[in-house]
Amino acid sequence: MNNNFFSNFFLCLFLIVLPEMVFPQSSDFTIQDVKFESQGITLAGSILMPKKTLAAVVIVHGSDPVKREMEFAKRLAKEGIAVLTYDKRGVGESEGVYVGPTVGTNNIDTTNLNLLSQDANSAVKTFQSQLKNKKLPIGLVGFSQAGWIMPIAASNNPQINFMVLFSCPTITTLEQLRFQFYTNGNNNFWENHTDSDAREHTKNDPDKYQFTATDPKTSLNTLSIPGLWLFGEKDIQIPVKLCIEQLNTLKAQGKPFEYTLFPKLGHNTVSDNDTTPFDISVQWIKQHVFNSKKTKASK
Repeated sequence: MNNNFFSNFFLCLFLIVLPEMVFPQSSDFTIQDVKFESQGITLAGSILMPKKTLAAVVIVHGSDPVKREMEFAKRLAKEGIAVLTYDKRGVGESEGVYVGPTVGTNNIDTTNLNLLSQDANSAVKTFQSQLKNKKLPIGLVGFSQAGWIMPIAASNNPQINFMVLFSCPTITTLEQLRFQFYTNGNNNFWENHTDSDAREHTKNDPDKYQFTATDPKTSLNTLSIPGLWLFGEKDIQIPVKLCIEQLNTLKAQGKPFEYTLFPKLGHNTVSDNDTTPFDISVQWIKQHVFNSKKTKASK
C-alpha cells in the first residue's frame, strides 16, 4: 500500500436518496435503499436503521464479487447497530468494473485497493448524511481483503471512529500471495505443516507476480482509532500468527489495536455455525461506544 497515493485525492460525492424505498423489515429496524457517487460511478446499497441506535458501521467487502451483505447487516441491526452495506463496484446494482481473479485481473493491485477505499469513504459520507444523530460513532466492518482497504480509508477519513476486521491481513499483499500459493487451498494444510514452515515460505518465497506491494502497516501506523481483528487459527488464506506478530508490534507502539484468536476456525470467522466471533465484535463495538461517551463526559 502506498499511503501517499491518495494524499492529493478529494472525494467528490453526489448522493441520490430514494425515500420511497423505505419500508419496515423488522420490528427492530427499517431498510432504506440508497445510491451514491464514488469516483464517477454510482454505487447502490441499503441502510438498515434500528429504532434505538448506538453506533453505525459501513461494511467493506472481501475480494469476491459480492452484493450487499444483507444477512450480516440484519444481525448487526438487531443489536442496535445501524448499517450501510452496498454492492461492490461492478456487482449487483452498482456501476463500474469488478476487478478480481475470477475475471483474470489483479484485485490487490495498489490502484484497485485505493479505489475500493474511496468507495468505502463515499459510503461513510453518504451514511453520515442520513444519520439523525450526527454524533453517532461510525466505523468500518470488513472481511479478508478489507484488511488492506479499511486502513487506507480510515487514514484518509477522520470521521471513522473504529474498525472491526474479520480474518484480515496485516502483512503485505505479496506476502499474502506467497502464503496462499503455499497452502494451495488444502484444508488439511496445518496437519502437515508448522508455523515455522509457513513463516519461512511467506517471508522468502519468490513472487509469482510482479507488482507494487501494499503494506497495511503504512496506514495503520498513522491511525489512533481502536481496531479489533478476529482470526481463525486454521486459516489457509493468511498466515495468522505472522499477522498477530505484526499487530503485537503495533500494540507495543501504543496503537489501540486488539485481536482474538479462534483455534478451531479457518478463514470464515463470520460463520453462522459459530456466532462467537460475531458476538465478540458486537460487544466490542458497544464497549467502544460506552468508553467514548465516558471519555467525553469526563472532559
